[in-house]
Amino acid sequence: MYELRHLATLIAVADHGTFGRAATALGYAQSSVSQQIAALERTAGGPLFDRPGGPRPVQLTPLGVVVLDHGRELLGRARAMTDAVERFRAGDGRIDIGTFQTATNLLLPPLIRELRDAHPGCDIRLLEEETDVPDLSELDLMFFDGPGDDDVERLKLAEDPHVLVARPGDFEAGTVRLRQLDGLPLVAHPAICDQARVEAALDAEGIRPRFVFRTVGNEALLAMVRAGLGAAVMPRLAVTDDQDLSIHPLEPGLPAREIYLLWQAGRTHSPLAAHAIAIARRGALTAAPRQATSTASS
Repeated sequence: MYELRHLATLIAVADHGTFGRAATALGYAQSSVSQQIAALERTAGGPLFDRPGGPRPVQLTPLGVVVLDHGRELLGRARAMTDAVERFRAGDGRIDIGTFQTATNLLLPPLIRELRDAHPGCDIRLLEEETDVPDLSELDLMFFDGPGDDDVERLKLAEDPHVLVARPGDFEAGTVRLRQLDGLPLVAHPAICDQARVEAALDAEGIRPRFVFRTVGNEALLAMVRAGLGAAVMPRLAVTDDQDLSIHPLEPGLPAREIYLLWQAGRTHSPLAAHAIAIARRGALTAAPRQATSTASS
């Protein structure tokens, strides 16, 4: 087995020409250099230097050339690994984050900004997916509109109330009674995650809207509302303030959407993932729901 310190000594002797100058460069006694080269020659199975004696420089043997070439490569890889480990410990690694539209637009920007400020060399990768069951098997962290399963740790970031989004004039300004949704044409997200909970809550109240269009895109839903296809019941954070839309609180209110940051329980985090969790724990990612008002008022 070749030891890296022996290879470093071989390189020093080859570069400086004599055992004495190599010892000075390395801060060793010359006898220590001789011992290390002798140990390396035993491992290689033959002499690595021709030693002419006197002040004349040593010369690499053919075997020495082979060992030197590979020794430089091995030491280069070892230094690269050391640098990579040091960068990893400093936070300049890779982090994979699962997300969804609201988290991407409102919660992620301050997180990414702080991580990039602290770790300019970090690699942040996002996976945006609408899913009913959070899968963290290949993710460090995941933003999710629910607490997840028992095998995850979680941090609650926000409670996001639901509002009715309609065209101005379709409803009187202010609060809309929940029973007014019965039979109402609605555009909506697919019936998974938060949307499934909304529809179950409406059904429990005996309220059955007519769902005329579904899509995962928040902006697409709002465009359908503007076009007059129907109203929409959406989490407030998913709705952009827009003069072409009227936003109404619901009475009684539906259960708020809960937004969590999830990670695998019992997992050893990279410094970058640990820093991201620390940022979230400080409350830096909390997005307070917008004030639900009707643009049709006044």
